[in-house]
Amino acid sequence: MGVFLQFGVLAAVFVAVTAMALIGIERLRTLGAVQRRLTGDRARSASNQKLIKPQNVSSPVLAWAQAAFADPNDGAKLARQLRRAGFEQLSAPILFVILRLSLAIGLPLLFLVGQTLTSEPVVGTKLIFLALALCGAGFIAPQAIVDRMGSRRQSELENEFPDALDLTVVCVEAGLGMEAAFVKVGEETRESHPLISRQFGIVSQELRAGRSRAEALRNLGERTEVAAIRSFAALLIQTDSLGASIAQTLRIYSQEMRETRFVKAEEKAMRVPVLLTIPLVACILPVVVASLMLPAGIEVAQTLLPALRGTVR
Repeated sequence: MGVFLQFGVLAAVFVAVTAMALIGIERLRTLGAVQRRLTGDRARSASNQKLIKPQNVSSPVLAWAQAAFADPNDGAKLARQLRRAGFEQLSAPILFVILRLSLAIGLPLLFLVGQTLTSEPVVGTKLIFLALALCGAGFIAPQAIVDRMGSRRQSELENEFPDALDLTVVCVEAGLGMEAAFVKVGEETRESHPLISRQFGIVSQELRAGRSRAEALRNLGERTEVAAIRSFAALLIQTDSLGASIAQTLRIYSQEMRETRFVKAEEKAMRVPVLLTIPLVACILPVVVASLMLPAGIEVAQTLLPALRGTVR
């Protein structure tokens, strides 16, 4: 009898809790619907609502780091360097500053902690020198890596752009507009030329979002910081403003790009003899001189050594 009573009490408690939960959920849903109805018209009528993501960070840690460590004068330069290397996130400059400071402080601390755990630690001036060297390496290495990545990315964009330009000319001459040509080229070069495909995709997205063609092309040149792409953007903007034929303009510019690539290939080929001079002088010339002088040296040694031995006796 006691077991049935306990079971009945537990069932009653379960039913009561379930009913209260359902009532609470229904109440919250009703309040949410009322609040949405009250605030919906006001939100729709707000004229200053921004569709573009605000240019500030929401995390308090990142905001503190930005206020404490980021130099306002060098912030734009650092953001441009990171964007050139492929880091286009809004928080990339702040995270980069935090990373540099963490490495500059963390590497010497790890080194000092490791020395306390070893049986033969480094002491004296050598310890201080190594700690300072690790601090400098942690502070300089990230900037050097970003510069290296930026240079390599610019070279890749410069190499990929002529092929994408030729495909753009084909699309425009086939009857597509510039917006559709950007979309088509971005899709076709996604596997073979991923960097320029992403840039053309961003241009098509900006055009689809409502930006003007001149502004989207200008942003393309600023993002890539490649001279050929900047010239391409300026040429299209000027062609639009003058009302000239885009297909003919692109065809002429594509021909100039092919000639420029040919001239650069000739320059690299003409530099090869100059570059080969260094290993020739440093490696081959001493061997040639030694092989030419060795017989004469042997004859001189065979002639002079007996005379010297006789003189000594």
